Amino acid sequence: MPRIWAGVDIGKEHHHCVVIDADGERLLSRRILNDESTLLELVGDVLALDTDVLWAVDLNGGGAALLIGLLLSHDQQMVYITGLTVHRASASYRGEGKTDAKDAFIIADQARMRRDLGPLRPGDDVAVDLRTLTTRRTDLVADRTRQINRLRAQLLEIFPALERSLDLTNKGPVVLLTGYQTPAAIRRSGTKRIETWLRNRKVRGAATLAGTAVEAAEAQHTSLPGEKLAAAMVVRLAKGVMVLDEEIAEVDALIEARFREHPHAEVILSLPGMGKTMGAVFIAATGGDMDAFGSADRLAGFAGLAPAPRDSGRVSGNLRRPRRFHRGLLNAMYLSALSSLKSCPASKTFYARKRTEGKGHKQALLALARRRLNVLWAMIRDGAHYQPIPSVMTAA
Repeated sequence: MPRIWAGVDIGKEHHHCVVIDADGERLLSRRILNDESTLLELVGDVLALDTDVLWAVDLNGGGAALLIGLLLSHDQQMVYITGLTVHRASASYRGEGKTDAKDAFIIADQARMRRDLGPLRPGDDVAVDLRTLTTRRTDLVADRTRQINRLRAQLLEIFPALERSLDLTNKGPVVLLTGYQTPAAIRRSGTKRIETWLRNRKVRGAATLAGTAVEAAEAQHTSLPGEKLAAAMVVRLAKGVMVLDEEIAEVDALIEARFREHPHAEVILSLPGMGKTMGAVFIAATGGDMDAFGSADRLAGFAGLAPAPRDSGRVSGNLRRPRRFHRGLLNAMYLSALSSLKSCPASKTFYARKRTEGKGHKQALLALARRRLNVLWAMIRDGAHYQPIPSVMTAA
């Protein structure tokens, strides 16, 4: 058990650190700049009080990255307390005022009293890089979705028949809109010319796409007001989607290359339905160290796949999803479970059994994701690749 506790309320430019002893008495309270030399001075002053110290922070990234890196380089123990936990705990302390000094004291005091706080482990270099890359990919995918929605809205104002006919999540229709946006232009070019234009740009299914565009153009002969400027905006938006597609492909290549360098990469990929992107999300979310969780059940709780009881009085057996979980990890495990139904007989059998038990599609997939997480935990623990269970044929 530590002899002193240092709580740090993290900010962008400044942090506030409060150090307390076993009796909860303040030994140090200081506002410090988020700067290397200032933080090193703080670490030295705290260690001068006592070398047996436990640091607690309310942020595990962003503005806290420099402080966490310095503490790691000094082999300091750290725990992470969420901002929501600090906010709820503040109601039990005297006074209604809120200051950085009070928050830092609450963080240190909670670390002193609680024994259920897990150590803060940022992960190895590969896990940190994958966290950066997967976060960037998530942002790019969200930007692409917004850009496609804007493209649909703009095209709907001048050419609703074409907007209704095209699936803009695919590359071909987006390429088409960089050259043809209005009914009159499509009718003038005709099917053959548009097909040739698409083939020159390596669009798959060029003939079908060209026929769809011409059919939509024949359904609208009216030129709407503002069509010329709106068509130019459609071109801009379509090119923006293509740029995002290229950047997503580049990030995917970086993710795959970095993920292959992790020691658990081949073990994770051996699990059916677990691709490179979802495997990278798994490493980024967990840090690649299963010892940080202690058991598969704790990992399932972290992923939001272990229901939490909500019983009171005569109400029992009431289960709900925990409020705090890693949504990226839950999404990766859910999608991998869905993908495994195409190629994994064991997943198909488990899913079918859950459906016969009366569970809906989503419930059955979540149950399958939980089962697969247990399997993945055991595979990483033992360093063993996935081995399908051979089916036993019963003699007639």
